[in-house]
Amino acid sequence: MVQKKQDTTLPVLAHILGLFTGFIGPLIILLVSKKEYEKTHAKYALNWQISLVIYFMVSFALMLVLVGFILVFALLIMNLVFCIIAAVKAGENTFWKYPLAIPFLKIK
Repeated sequence: MVQKKQDTTLPVLAHILGLFTGFIGPLIILLVSKKEYEKTHAKYALNWQISLVIYFMVSFALMLVLVGFILVFALLIMNLVFCIIAAVKAGENTFWKYPLAIPFLKIK
């Protein structure tokens, strides 16, 4: 969904911070932002980062049967690719829903 031209600094930052800080960066942006547009991007990023934590916990449990090692590597690559795609889309004033993200936070 394309939105009207808005400042894209915080939306892009919400997705990129997910790479470096996990769910803390998008959470901070969600809490300090005043614009609904920025909060929506932070919610998308936060949903993905919380889902990623759950997927990592399952992967670590599956390391006992050696499948988890492959899953952890795949999750790291997916996180990098998904966050970059979402940041580029945010820079284009477009919302991008992360695949496999569990919708913990409802988005209007």
